[in-house]
Amino acid sequence: MRRGIAATALMASLALAATACGGDDSGSDNSSGPVTITWWDTSNATNEAPTYQALVKEFEAANKNIKVKYVNVPFDQAQNKFDTAAGASGAPDVLRSEVGWTPAFAKKGFFLPLDGTEALADQAKFKSNLIEQAKYDGKTYGVPLVTDTLALVYNKDLFKKAGITTPPTTWDELKTDASRIDAKLNVYGYWGSTQAYYAQTFLYGEGTDTVDASAKKITVDSAAAKKAYGTWLSLFTGQGLHDADTTADAYAHIQDAFVNGQVAAIIQGPWEITNFYKGSAFKDKANLGIATVPAGSTGKAGAPTGGHNLSVYAGSDKAHQAAALKFVNFMTSAKSQETIALKNSTLPTRDDAYTAEVKADPGIAGYGAVLAAAQPRPALPEYSSLWGPLDTELPKIAGGKESLDKGLSNAELAIAKLVPDFSK
Repeated sequence: MRRGIAATALMASLALAATACGGDDSGSDNSSGPVTITWWDTSNATNEAPTYQALVKEFEAANKNIKVKYVNVPFDQAQNKFDTAAGASGAPDVLRSEVGWTPAFAKKGFFLPLDGTEALADQAKFKSNLIEQAKYDGKTYGVPLVTDTLALVYNKDLFKKAGITTPPTTWDELKTDASRIDAKLNVYGYWGSTQAYYAQTFLYGEGTDTVDASAKKITVDSAAAKKAYGTWLSLFTGQGLHDADTTADAYAHIQDAFVNGQVAAIIQGPWEITNFYKGSAFKDKANLGIATVPAGSTGKAGAPTGGHNLSVYAGSDKAHQAAALKFVNFMTSAKSQETIALKNSTLPTRDDAYTAEVKADPGIAGYGAVLAAAQPRPALPEYSSLWGPLDTELPKIAGGKESLDKGLSNAELAIAKLVPDFSK
């Protein structure tokens, strides 16, 4: 087992293994019976998971010798749960891994290299940048399932009623539009998030990041970063700008306000498209506007390239790995990705899945247009974990409990512990 696991964590991981791990399924190693593999799906249990569950049944119908134990694990819990389970040799055979987790788990030896396996038989069909993002130390550890980025989503009707004909292209324009919408319609123009992932767009707008991976330098407290976060902070104060929500339910509050027409614009990803359409403001799908996030003072605009890969647990036995590889190949096929896109309005990762019907979906078309501005994450296994310290500090800053300088200084100290070989 992995050194350093506390007794309580070990017991929890063993419990997970007993209930979820296909490798521990009694009789699953019997050559005369089917192999049972376990898949931890981290998609939204309400608006995405049903599509994946239907595909699991389709796979089982076509592969009588393989059974799939489907487990939906909340996204915000999955990374730590898998880390604990894999360290105790009780992880699921397949994980829907966020793109930032993939190299991190690969570095720990938890994922199976997929190069030359059935899972990557169609490697040339996938978008090359997404394959590169699934690599660690020259090997590929995930097959891209869906991709995404953040965009400025807005209520076209509210913008039109306020006399605004085009979405803002800079943060200053957004402030002006928000003030105008509030003055004319008594509706908030914009509601920002205090989560680090969403604030990342402001760093890109100033040509910087939390770290400079190539120079091995921490840049979260640099002059450019302070300017970026200063702009981010300014969007919580002013006419038409909603105050910072630092509660545990902030994400839901922002989302609900937008879909019900109580705020004209937010920053959000395509995983919420189906939920947008359920709201009263977007019964007419054409009312949903999707634009590239506003640019910073450098004129640059962009957001992180996100998404999810399917990865195979390296600790499973050969029979389970073989079944898992076949399952991954099926789930990431052009046909499966087309189904996922049409049902969930998420973006496929391979060109041949963008059929005419998929491209006709207004949500997919809108996000597809802003993908060109998305920025890939640096080849740093620890990169996604760097948002953790900022998720602690940014709500304090936005809530007025500490200064911007103090918060970024604290974040820098915490990040230094995650990448100890980086300079400040």
